[in-house]
Amino acid sequence: MIKLRRMDHTIIVTLNRPEKLNAFNTETLDMLEHLLDSVETDSALRSVIVTGEGERAFSAGADIAEMHQAIAADDWPALMQFVRKGKALFSRIENFSKPVIAAVNGLAYGGGCEFVEAAALAISADTAQFSTAEINIGVLPFWGGTQRLPRLIGRKRALEAILTAKILTAEQAFNYGLLNKVVPAKDVLNEALELASCIAQRPAEAVHYCLFSLRTGLNASLTDGLEVEHMAAEALFRCDAPQDGITAFVNRNRPDLGSAHRPEHA
Repeated sequence: MIKLRRMDHTIIVTLNRPEKLNAFNTETLDMLEHLLDSVETDSALRSVIVTGEGERAFSAGADIAEMHQAIAADDWPALMQFVRKGKALFSRIENFSKPVIAAVNGLAYGGGCEFVEAAALAISADTAQFSTAEINIGVLPFWGGTQRLPRLIGRKRALEAILTAKILTAEQAFNYGLLNKVVPAKDVLNEALELASCIAQRPAEAVHYCLFSLRTGLNASLTDGLEVEHMAAEALFRCDAPQDGITAFVNRNRPDLGSAHRPEHA
């Protein structure tokens, strides 16, 4: 269901169901959850890149066939468990202690688009397309799309996208603020790796606290967000990286910032 490849400080995860346009079924969700468990405790890994197998799709979203099976069997607990499982995974991705980078190689519809919304960073092929297409089957985006998308692109744009299942080009998605960069399709993975490599050269502790402060503050008032930032700064100053970095700067030396490890708290 997924393929893994480790490169330096990055783990590359490939959604590997091309015959289903890399749709997320229960097994895929479980495998991704277990992967995050191992990545979180591996101090040598600094980021996660997720892409899709094949040229056509990043992910078409939730596996509709699995949902249909539960509905046909009148098994509503199973259906809602599937909904909860995906929602919990995507929330974990959004709140993960290390950057999750979406390398969008093809269409990202439904849950595939919601994954991009949850990821910390996103690089897209210029041929990719994006759509919150759930309304076409009579449901809403149920893995966080009704909440994350308006926060990323604005309320009116999000409502138009959700209510019409509008298909966005990669350029439109970039202009809306859903993506960090659009590149030729052949360059997507290399661009994501370059981004991951750049982040790996920064102190792990600082990366962790930047992620924590930003994602927490986005869901708070400005006053509360500033307090979160202050607490994160206080915790970070107690780590080695700022002390080493500031001392090296004063002494006009280049600090070895990439070797610091993320703290286990915060």
